[in-house]
Amino acid sequence: MTNQPFFTRDRDAFIPTQAASGPWDPKSLHGRVIIGLLAFVIEARHGGEGLVPARLTVDMFRLPGFAPIEVKSRVIRDGLRIKVVEAEFISGGVSMARASCQLLRKTENPEGRVWSPPNWEVPAPAEIPAPTDPRLGMNGKWTTRPIVGAMGTVGPRRLWMSEVRDLVEGAALTPFVRVAVAADFASPFANAGDHGLGYINSDVTLYLHRLPEQEWIGFDVVNHHATDGIAIGECYLYDQRGPIGTSTVAALAQRKPMAKTPPP
Repeated sequence: MTNQPFFTRDRDAFIPTQAASGPWDPKSLHGRVIIGLLAFVIEARHGGEGLVPARLTVDMFRLPGFAPIEVKSRVIRDGLRIKVVEAEFISGGVSMARASCQLLRKTENPEGRVWSPPNWEVPAPAEIPAPTDPRLGMNGKWTTRPIVGAMGTVGPRRLWMSEVRDLVEGAALTPFVRVAVAADFASPFANAGDHGLGYINSDVTLYLHRLPEQEWIGFDVVNHHATDGIAIGECYLYDQRGPIGTSTVAALAQRKPMAKTPPP
C-alpha cells in the first residue's frame, strides 16, 4: 500500500500519523486504529500456529490524542487449547483503552449437523462500481462497495469494505489486523439514522470462527436497539467465501456533532 500508514514506529513506541484522526475531534484518534493497534500487538507478541483469535473485546474509555503510544500486554492463561491475553493502550502515559483476546486452537468439528443462518447472496466487490461520494470512506481512510442501503436511510444495510493503507509502517496487514481495524465500522453502520450518527461507541467485540481470506470484509447490519441513550449495534461479517463472524458495539448518545473530516 502506498498511502500513509496510520502509525509509524520509534523503537517500542507507535507514532500516530494524521491519517489516524477520528470523526469526533480531528485532534483525537479514530476508534478503528485503537482497536487495530491492540490486535496488531496481541497477534505479534502472542499469536501462534493453529491459534485463531476467536474473540477480541476492546473497551475505549478515553479519546487519545497524537502523543506516542505504548502497548503493554500480558498472558492471563496459556493452555493447550485456550490462550487469553490482555493488552493496554497507553497514550502520553495515560491508559486510554484495553483489550481482552481469547485465542482458540484449531481442531475438527464434531459429527452431526447444526443449523446456521444462510450465507448472504450479494454481488462480489469487483461487480459493484466504486462510490463517488468520498464520505463513504471518510475521505481516504478505507474504500467501500455499497450493496444495499446507505447512511441517512432507514432500512437494511450491506456493504463491502477494504483497507487502503497499512496500520503500522513496514508491516503488511494480516487477516486478523485487517478485520480488527474494520470492526469499528459496525457502530456507524448499525447505529446511524435518518438524522445522521448520534451515537459514539465505547467498545467493540469481534467474534471470529475463521479469519478472512481476502481483502474485502462484508458488513450486514442485523441489530440496532437503543433505550435512554444507550445503543447496541451488531453486524454479521463476511469475506467472499462466506461468513467469518460478528462485530458488536455498545454506544452512547453523543451530544457533540461529528467533525467534518478534511481530505488527507
